[in-house]
Amino acid sequence: MKLVTYLLSGEKKIGVINTAGKVVDVTDIVATNDMNVLIDSYATFADRLQRYSERPDEDGLAQEDVRLLAPIPCTRRNIFCVGKNYSAHAQEFANSGFDSSAAAGNVPAHPIIFSKPSTSVSGPGDEVDSTLDPYHTLDYEAELAVVLGKKGRVTQSDDPMSYVFGYTLVNDLTSRHLQKQHSQWLLGKGIDGFCPMGPVLVTADEFGEPGSQTIACTVNGEKRQEAAIADLIFDVATLIKTIGQNITLLPGDIIATGTPAGVGIGFTPPRYLKKGDKVTVAMKEIGELTNTII
Repeated sequence: MKLVTYLLSGEKKIGVINTAGKVVDVTDIVATNDMNVLIDSYATFADRLQRYSERPDEDGLAQEDVRLLAPIPCTRRNIFCVGKNYSAHAQEFANSGFDSSAAAGNVPAHPIIFSKPSTSVSGPGDEVDSTLDPYHTLDYEAELAVVLGKKGRVTQSDDPMSYVFGYTLVNDLTSRHLQKQHSQWLLGKGIDGFCPMGPVLVTADEFGEPGSQTIACTVNGEKRQEAAIADLIFDVATLIKTIGQNITLLPGDIIATGTPAGVGIGFTPPRYLKKGDKVTVAMKEIGELTNTII
């Protein structure tokens, strides 16, 4: 099913998207407006929520009549992110002159993990403040994000995919200047609002096999990125196992799986985002995540 966090008359709520594409309020059913809490207790409500999502409820609200927030507007901790996880992007990043990682110019032998703080999260339709990158080097990165659903460390005998609750989209916005200046990725990528997320959280049972999906990014309607998730160097299961073998995973944890080729620094000269640009990250099973640069 598709879950959303939204605002209605200034009040934050949780809803499901029904078969008519409408938002059905389930806040009272799940007794919370915090998606993290819902994920914790999802098994208790799953059957009832599924029934709401499967019926065309005439009392549901049109999506344009509510303000969708990020599915998890306040993450419990930093978002785990993966660098250089598509071969073509690893090469374009190496060629850009902005890659200060040890594996510059090569496909990584192991996943490169960094993070974005919870304060970087913004929602679908939110404006992104480009002045927080005073160097005018704002870049886009379309990514599939995995939302985890249970607590624990991943052992050799575990199925890493059993930790998956669902999937959403993120745009790993980046100040390329800050990323290069500090020879690491947190400060360039962790800026307030630089992690648009959404528009919905699709549960794993409905989403299906990640490798069968395709992700794309457009800027002002011009396609810049498109790739199959099957092209990931390190697939979803490998990422979960890599992070979770030594770090206890928590329900609501998010792993942004990396971006394909076509980012702004891959062009000569670089095609950075500017005020007024509209950036859309899209995937058939999740929808479109659009943000305007101001």
